[in-house]
Amino acid sequence: ETKVLKNVSFSIPSGSRVAIVGPAGCGKTTLMKLLTRLYDVESGSVKIDGIDVKQLSFDTIRQNIGVIEQDIVLFSATIKENISYGKPDATDDEIFQAARMAQAEEFIEKFDQGYDTIVGERGTTLSGGQKQRIAIARMLLANPKILVFDDASSAVDSETEDKINTAINRVLKDRTSFIITHRLSTIRHSDIIVVLKQGEVKAIGSHDQLLKESVDYWRVFARFSEIRKMMPEQMKTELYEGE
Repeated sequence: ETKVLKNVSFSIPSGSRVAIVGPAGCGKTTLMKLLTRLYDVESGSVKIDGIDVKQLSFDTIRQNIGVIEQDIVLFSATIKENISYGKPDATDDEIFQAARMAQAEEFIEKFDQGYDTIVGERGTTLSGGQKQRIAIARMLLANPKILVFDDASSAVDSETEDKINTAINRVLKDRTSFIITHRLSTIRHSDIIVVLKQGEVKAIGSHDQLLKESVDYWRVFARFSEIRKMMPEQMKTELYEGE
């Protein structure tokens, strides 16, 4: 039996923005599923504030960890109802404020029915970027302590991505967050970057630290010509030898 993750051990200070990077299949999504207890570890532990997540109920985990994935789950209900799923007793003002912060108000108000517009099953009447901003508004209402974004803006155009990133930056303030992404702008502004390869942590640190120390981190950015120009000669040698 092949282990997806092995010898993974690190601690994250509360309030940090953490980017999880690495090639496809290296274990990024699995790592986040351990945090949210969609999977349980076979050995070792995953702890939040020093408490093993296995000791927490699933309701407690859902209340404290918000997740946005590429495949957004929306219901065949109004936009308002989909947003309020994050806080069923939310007032209209709270819903409108969450939509505004999530950069969703502009497109919602263009619909004839506004917030009372019915979205199809799984949100089929909305674009990918619109669904993601509805999900961010929902998360803002839920107000979790920890946020997880799994490639949350990978399937949208650059203008929509900018709006989503603006919304995300508002949500992230003073919260612990984990972002799985290949986007340079998001990665380089993270407090901590965890580099995974074949299920193992190969490096951990800030963008500037890892540029100096980790050839595995350079491989993440090998396709960016402006970054490649900055690469030290020794790193280039190691990079090409590893390809």
